[in-house]
Formats: sequence, structure tokens, C-alpha cells
Amino acid sequence: MKIPTTLKHKPVIVSENYEQVDGRLARNTDAKGLSLGLAQWNDRGKVDISAKVWRHTGEKWSRQSEELPMHRVLDLAILICRSSLYFQDAYRFPKLYDPENPMIDRIGLQGDAMSVSVCEDNPMLDQDIKLFAQALSEDGEMIGERLRVLSRLLEEMGY
Repeated sequence: MKIPTTLKHKPVIVSENYEQVDGRLARNTDAKGLSLGLAQWNDRGKVDISAKVWRHTGEKWSRQSEELPMHRVLDLAILICRSSLYFQDAYRFPKLYDPENPMIDRIGLQGDAMSVSVCEDNPMLDQDIKLFAQALSEDGEMIGERLRVLSRLLEEMGY
């Protein structure tokens, strides 16, 4: 499906067949495309680029389409990677986390650090963390494939 170019987000690089590869939702998703382009919130003289997930209801482009600044997309990738690494050893804790020390890591960014921790405020944490770990395990092959592609691309870029 062709991504619209007449809306506020101005696509520059697109993946117009995203519905074919959208994880477990592949071929049965409203997420029809991804794009990198000029952000819809740009002001005169200021240009930010963003990533956007384009959703289509079957009749029209959805207001639930999401647009994120590029650095937030990368921050989410960092959070995914650190969480995946954490869950490789979480089995050591009876509750899959240490209630006395919910902090997983602090990752240095921009002269400070992004905190990564187990969400103690979740009243259903003990059940939800088990479900999260199970889903992460079940999706391991799909996530691993994407992480290997990301690793290869980062290596090609010199990182």
C-alpha cells in the first residue's frame, strides 16, 4: 500500500510492504508501512527527522499511526536489547526479578544515564513479568532475527 505524501509527515525513505513482515501480525495487520522522513512537528528553520508507523483501517489512514523522533526509536531498541539480555538470566530470581534491587542498568547517554528497571508500581507485576518473559521466549526467533540484522548493519556502519 502506498504511503501518503500529502500529510504533515513527509516520507523520504519508506517500507511500503510492512504488513508482510509485522512480526506475529504479518499479513493480518493494520500497520501497512514504515517511513523515515521530515517530522510533522517541524517549525520554520528547524528540521527534525522522525520514524512513522502508518496504520490503515481498510478504509482510511488511521489516527493511531505513530510518529517518533529517531533518537526515541533507537532508545526503544536499546531498551529492548537490555531487557532481552536481562531475561537471559532472570530465571535465577524466584520472581524473575530482585524485589530488593529492581534496577537492571543505567545506560550512559548524553552526559547522564537512561535507567532500566523492573516496574515496581505495577500491582500485577509478579504475574505480568512471567507473561512478559514467556512472550519474549516465544518470540525469541523472530526478535533474534531482527537483532542479527541490526547487529550486521551496525557492524557494516563501523559500530
